[in-house]
Amino acid sequence: MHLMQNGVALIEPYIKAYGAFAVFVIIYFESLGAPLPGESLLVGISAIAARGDINLGHALAAAFFGAILGDSTGYLIGRFGGRLLLLRFGSYIKLTAERLGKLEAVFHSKGIWIVMSARFFAVLRQLNGLIAGSVAMPWLHFLFANIIGAAAWVLVWGLGPYLAVDTFEAIFRR
Repeated sequence: MHLMQNGVALIEPYIKAYGAFAVFVIIYFESLGAPLPGESLLVGISAIAARGDINLGHALAAAFFGAILGDSTGYLIGRFGGRLLLLRFGSYIKLTAERLGKLEAVFHSKGIWIVMSARFFAVLRQLNGLIAGSVAMPWLHFLFANIIGAAAWVLVWGLGPYLAVDTFEAIFRR
């Protein structure tokens, strides 16, 4: 609990000062590929909201739209140049044209499930949109999966802890 309190204390001044805008910016850039602590942020804002210091609905809406727009920006970057970059520089990460072809086949058959579930795994969450765009996943399939995945992720990590905060406090006070 001590680590959680310290983490919340670290972000609390920024969340109180900038509110939902700070949540949006952090989640947007994490979804675009920056290594930022999105899940920790959502848990932290749920704890801050449980004390009544911020509006949870505004913060969760900001996280939801930040996640969708960040992934969508990554998709567009991937769609309009990502494949060429992967073919040119992929050898540095052992991504050959053959492996890229296999990745494309997987995304075309299971892309919706990949995009929806990738949100729950670090690194995949950050690269999800960029990869989907690079392998030319159909835009509407990506958008649908992105919206569903972002909604589930925000509810699990933002609303879940908020609803369970009393239970956690009771357990840690024993």
